[in-house]
Amino acid sequence: MAGFALGVDEEEWCGQLRALSAGRLRPLAEKGEPGRVNRPLLAALGELGLLDKVFDSGALELCLLRESLAYGCTEAETALALQGLGAHPVLRSGSAEQRERWLPGVREGRLVAAFALSEPGAGSDAAALALEAVPDGAGWRLHGQKCWISNAPEADFYTVFARTGESPGARGVTAFLVPADRPGLGGEALDMLSPHPIGSLAFDGVPVGRADVLGEPGQGFRVAMETLNLFRPSVGAFAVGMARAALDATLTHTAGRTAFGGVLADLQAVAHRVAEMATRTEAARLLVYAAAGAYDGGSPDVPRRAAMAKLLATETAQYVVDHAVQLHGAVALRRGHLLEHLYREVRAPRIYEGASEVQRTLIAKELYRKGSVG
Repeated sequence: MAGFALGVDEEEWCGQLRALSAGRLRPLAEKGEPGRVNRPLLAALGELGLLDKVFDSGALELCLLRESLAYGCTEAETALALQGLGAHPVLRSGSAEQRERWLPGVREGRLVAAFALSEPGAGSDAAALALEAVPDGAGWRLHGQKCWISNAPEADFYTVFARTGESPGARGVTAFLVPADRPGLGGEALDMLSPHPIGSLAFDGVPVGRADVLGEPGQGFRVAMETLNLFRPSVGAFAVGMARAALDATLTHTAGRTAFGGVLADLQAVAHRVAEMATRTEAARLLVYAAAGAYDGGSPDVPRRAAMAKLLATETAQYVVDHAVQLHGAVALRRGHLLEHLYREVRAPRIYEGASEVQRTLIAKELYRKGSVG
């Protein structure tokens, strides 16, 4: 991928994905209920082999997949990404028994996975988790709450991060695979701005044993960071896909909308704004690809590059969608319009999987630790 330019085969694949997303997956998404897990949509993603790609692809291919799906159907992109986020710790850190029990169903779209890290008092500061794993014979009992958990409370299993107390801070966190039918586990859906399924979880003495641990006790924060380092660039790819959809809609609208004796595109203020939107989108896209390439190449700079990619891409997408709405005018505010949909969708990625402020802190810390940008 010299100069981060995609090859002909990659461009064709992305084009096929965009068409598939709009033609096959969007109708299924539109039949779903906002804020609920769309199991027919997940089944279609499994049938098409796209969920397999989440687990079998490198970071760059994952980014291309998410960007292309987001262009045509944000719900399909999100459903796919949440399966990967919730089940990737099982793939990387799970036992052979855990992988055999859960991953085939996730890949087929039959089983729904969820990544349960955030809590009411521990969102951006993930090391401040309070969910407690109290020793109970050969295992533990989970007590506490999780909040802002995608796919909750409808998931079939959760990757749950709890404090087992080996040491303070991040070192005292353990990752568990918790089936949804465990006694003491409850939850409720949350009504959010975006249409994603998001909810809270309550743990009232939920039993977990050594066979439920992902990795090793006390190493859960590493499990979480390995997952986030892979998915952060692809969150940026999701944002780039939305930005590109908004930009293409704006090009079509401004080239055909008559105003002041011509079309909007003839107005220098409009043309310059579109040029700025396109330039920022392309810059974000290339930074996402570079971060993904660094991950695939085993670069030690992955945390910094991933943070930069997520930061720039999500902030850029917000800018592009906002200006696209402005250039469309009132029609873009009507419920059901593409840009009305994107306007609600684009806000959340600046917060989840590490808010923009957290990404800036991480970038600065990495820069000062290394002492240079090279």
